[in-house]
Amino acid sequence: MSCFPIILAGCSFQKYVTKPVEPATYIAKLERKDPTSAEFNQYLLNNGYAAERLPIQQWGSVELTYCALFFHPSLDVARAQWRSAQSAEATVAERTAPTINGNIAHSDDSDPSKKPFAFGLSIDIPIDTVNKRNIRIENAQHLSQAAKLEIAQAAWQLRSNITQTLTEYRFNEAQLRLITEEELRRQEIANLYQKRVSAGAASNIELSNAKMQLQTVTSALNTVQQNKLVLRSKLASNTGLPLAKVETMPLELDNKRKSEDIPDKELQTSALLNRIDIRIALERYATAETKLKLEIAKQYPDIVISPGVAYEFGDNIWSLGLSGLLTLLNKNKVGIAEATMLRELEAAQFEALQTKVILDANTANAEVNQALQALEHQKRLLTQQQSNTQRLQRKLTAGEIDRLEMTYAKLEEINAEKNVALADFQLNKSLDQLENILQKPLVNNESKDSAMANTIIKLEGEK
Repeated sequence: MSCFPIILAGCSFQKYVTKPVEPATYIAKLERKDPTSAEFNQYLLNNGYAAERLPIQQWGSVELTYCALFFHPSLDVARAQWRSAQSAEATVAERTAPTINGNIAHSDDSDPSKKPFAFGLSIDIPIDTVNKRNIRIENAQHLSQAAKLEIAQAAWQLRSNITQTLTEYRFNEAQLRLITEEELRRQEIANLYQKRVSAGAASNIELSNAKMQLQTVTSALNTVQQNKLVLRSKLASNTGLPLAKVETMPLELDNKRKSEDIPDKELQTSALLNRIDIRIALERYATAETKLKLEIAKQYPDIVISPGVAYEFGDNIWSLGLSGLLTLLNKNKVGIAEATMLRELEAAQFEALQTKVILDANTANAEVNQALQALEHQKRLLTQQQSNTQRLQRKLTAGEIDRLEMTYAKLEEINAEKNVALADFQLNKSLDQLENILQKPLVNNESKDSAMANTIIKLEGEK
């Protein structure tokens, strides 16, 4: 009697429970996300972030990427898709349940020697042949692994977006500093021309030109200031944090990547070993392989054994049925041909992906080298202009030139600095592109970069 409640519990059915989506709930959830919380700090420690770096004083690409891994909802979507694939694994692992069939019949024969009723009961027991169940399980496992790798792919895409946005933000800060200084120099020039016009030493045309140039610089400064908020908003979007939180986070403006970090000799190998999409393509090819194995196995029919008993109008009858599809006639030629073409398609796509990665890596590396040369050239021009400014400063001190000429020289130096900042931005953009192709941080001497990269590559389904 004590086993009866357990049996009832095992036979109980699940009930449907509604789970409505409330937009207001998710808005409140977004506002509660906090990068300074104890939960997030523990997540950092669990994934190899050094304890001495906490609390975080400056938020660089590594720290912001960890934010995205912990807070961004797109990874929850990828995790849910992986769990769905895991559920499919469990589903195909289940054996097909037997089915039970029953029937009842009544005869209107008036013969009193015959019983008027007939009853029948049979069970259909399906049997997979040629290991089809294990092939289905193998197929589901490859699909599940591909779905798990999609989590890492989504994580790397977030990391790439954050790095590119941070590069733009750093360039924006450099622009803001240089254009602010240029505005001061333009204002100084306008003031000097105003004094000269008042003294009759300059024309109103020269003053108007100076004021127009000042207005142009002021307009450019306003644009750069507005763009700063846009870039902060993009960082908030890429990290999954509310904008109000991102605005309080001091960002790391120093870029620690160096040209010597670029792996020239091992570029292709590095790309092919680190690319997550290549690993996903391998899983898809393995899925195509198992599909072909399954279609070949389907040449041999599955069998259904149907034992049964019947009581027919007074007679007791037992029976044993055997059934199966007549696949032996066509040997599943169409299914095998389709699966074979699918495998060839996946192989061709994998080869095309490998070729594209190699070519893209070489192109990105060439762009990095070109940008590096351009930066070195602009630095040399800046050094020359700084020497010229120092020479003119000595002349100004000696009374050989006036302040207007000196101010124009300082403007030329600012323009040279702007050219260096632009060239540095182009170099960092090309480095971002190279990192995205390699899917590997270029700063290998930083332990926190390596830990972050390992977190992405080995990303688990749970946070």
